[in-house]
Formats: sequence, structure tokens, C-alpha cells
Amino acid sequence: MSTVAVTRLIEAPVASVWQVFTDLGRRCDWLSAVLRIEVLTDGPFGAGTAWRETRRMADGGEVTEEFHVSSCEIPDRFVVTSPGIGADYKMTYSFVPVVAGRHRGGTMVTVVQDGGATAPAGRFLALIFGGLAAETAEGALRRDLNDLAAAA
Repeated sequence: MSTVAVTRLIEAPVASVWQVFTDLGRRCDWLSAVLRIEVLTDGPFGAGTAWRETRRMADGGEVTEEFHVSSCEIPDRFVVTSPGIGADYKMTYSFVPVVAGRHRGGTMVTVVQDGGATAPAGRFLALIFGGLAAETAEGALRRDLNDLAAAA
């Protein structure tokens, strides 16, 4: 299992950041790598929400992943799981208000991604490419949080 964590200060209140991040219908508007979104469930964002997201990869290709919200505490945190090909991962997003200092009124957003191989081929690739995969995941998470900061 590998873990990647990224934190970003966003100069907007928690409610605004949460609203932008959880509005699945508008993700293509602010996430630069996202090409398409297909929401698979009805109702407001929360535990049980599911969607498919197609992203542009660094090599120009596309990848579509399915995400499921396994737990949600509005507007503090939520956990998303995604079954992969040979590996599954879980991402925990936390939204913490900044209550003092020059960034007071802002939000610290942290995402922690835990991934683990589910098939022998995935375990083999994790041994060989583990560090590279972590760097790639960190870069993608960092880009997403930068996009969120710009949109919020």
C-alpha cells in the first residue's frame, strides 16, 4: 500500500470551497484534466454518490475511473473509493477553516490517497514503479487542488 498526501491553502471560506468541489455537474468547468463527467446517482452529494470521470493523461491518452463516496461529513470531509485495474485506492478529502492569522477565512484542503494492489500484476508493477506512481499521483492531486483554488 502506498500513501500520498497533499495540502493546499485556498483563500475562500469552507462553504465556498465545498460547494465548488462537490458540484459534480461543473467539475469539467474547473478541473483542467477532466474531459467528461457522468453522474451515476441522483440527489445531493453525500455518502452513496457515484460518478465516472474521464481525464486526459500526461501522454495525451484518456482514462475513465469510477468514484464512490463511502462517507461524508458536510462540510468537513469525505472519503472516495475507486476500483482500478490491478489496484484500488481511497482518497480522503478534509476541509479545515483557517481561524487566525493573515489567511483567516481561508480553507486548508488536504487529500490523502491510499492505494493498494489487488492483483499479482499490480503488486509486481507497484514494486517496480512504486515511487514513480506516487510522484504521478501527487502531481495530479496538486494540480487538482490548484484548479480548485482558482475556481473557489
